[in-house]
Amino acid sequence: MSAGAILAGVLAPHPPHLVYADNPPQNEPYAECGWEELRWGYERLRKSIASRGVPDVLIVHSPHWRTNSGHHFLGVDHFAGLSVDPVFPNLFRFHYDLEVDVELAQAIHDEAAAAGLQTKMMTNPSFRVDYGTITACHLVRPEWDIPIVCISASRAYYLFSNEVGDAQMIALGQATARAVADSGKNAVLLASNSLSHRHFTVEPSLPEDMSKEHVYHHGQYLWDMRLLELMRQGKSREIVDILPDYTEQTVSETKEGSLSWLLGALDFPTYPAEVHAYGSVIGTGNAIVEWNPQHG
Repeated sequence: MSAGAILAGVLAPHPPHLVYADNPPQNEPYAECGWEELRWGYERLRKSIASRGVPDVLIVHSPHWRTNSGHHFLGVDHFAGLSVDPVFPNLFRFHYDLEVDVELAQAIHDEAAAAGLQTKMMTNPSFRVDYGTITACHLVRPEWDIPIVCISASRAYYLFSNEVGDAQMIALGQATARAVADSGKNAVLLASNSLSHRHFTVEPSLPEDMSKEHVYHHGQYLWDMRLLELMRQGKSREIVDILPDYTEQTVSETKEGSLSWLLGALDFPTYPAEVHAYGSVIGTGNAIVEWNPQHG
């Protein structure tokens, strides 16, 4: 069996607004338009990944499956149900039907456990898959024709510190890469998080009214640009160095560990990332970024 490979590592933000504006048949609400720069960025990302073939699996780390103790993995081969965003039920009522690569999930679990991390397989068949997982996977692969692996967000950042959280997530990413290599499968890794995350608390009467959409404030925008420039320059170690401060200054979803996990899995890429899009959703900063290991 040939070694598995990571075809792409992706920063894949999950605002439900992007699914809403795309009007897929699985989502009940209907939108006129909205957030085109980000939605078209996902289109560019999908074309880029397709140029390397169809992956065998999507592996997603989601900030919205939060587990108080350790790193959990979906361990049931099929889930279906209705996902309703708790903040935006008017935008996201999504009927999902997905397959899980339980074998690979178990392999990552085992690698992480061997590295000293606390892990658990989630084997409840009635579990409701979180919307961060569903949204990121849909925007990257709307066909839903390949299985996924989903990893939870542990509370190490909150129980200890940003530095401890980043260290754990990097170790988890490295365990993920080892399991992928041993699996013989081609995987796309998705870090399902926004960047700066201060956001508006009042929604306009028409959510897709883009005249109401802008970054929350200039300071967090400057932080986002600094981080994106480091990605474009291939300076992953420098990103890790500033992440604890960045996370605090921008109230970023990087505090859930998805980006640190991704950089660890990619072995701290020194080649440039491709920024397919950057835009604001309810004031938050969202970037669609792709690392292609074949360019490394």
